[in-house]
Amino acid sequence: MKIFIGGPRAISRLNQDIKERLNNIFRDNYTVLVGDANGIDKAIQKHCYESNYYNVNVYATNGKARNNIGNWEVVKVMVSSSTKDFEYYSAKDKEMAKVADYGFMIWNGKSKGTLNNLINLASYNKKALVYFTPNRKFYTIKNISEIETFVGSCDEITKKNFSNLSKQNEQMMLNI
Repeated sequence: MKIFIGGPRAISRLNQDIKERLNNIFRDNYTVLVGDANGIDKAIQKHCYESNYYNVNVYATNGKARNNIGNWEVVKVMVSSSTKDFEYYSAKDKEMAKVADYGFMIWNGKSKGTLNNLINLASYNKKALVYFTPNRKFYTIKNISEIETFVGSCDEITKKNFSNLSKQNEQMMLNI
């Protein structure tokens, strides 16, 4: 089983609850799919490395990993040179959502990228476990409507991001 693990750059430390869930993934020898960004990606990599866990793939845009603490296999996600900013880095996240069997997102209720990951996972009919840092609780998300309900408790910026990202995602799925 392949687990896409991600979260915001604004969070760089894992608490014990998150580490316990990661250790369960390690015990079952699931493949960890993680990005190369600072923040949660780097913290996940660090925990994998410190736990001597090697069943890890690091996804990097155009194969240039910014972080690869364990010198794991790098999966190149090719993006055109004209692609910029959010779309440039979110391409690898979309690929991880596509190939994963399940998602595990650490979310602060604000990160647009993590919200986009949840939408992508749901669009591919993949469940995700969300650790919501504001209340330190876990939630299972199965579809877009559950994300919408979840986002209802967030600030207006996050609600607007959800609306915009959902529309973009619907359009992309129609074009596939």
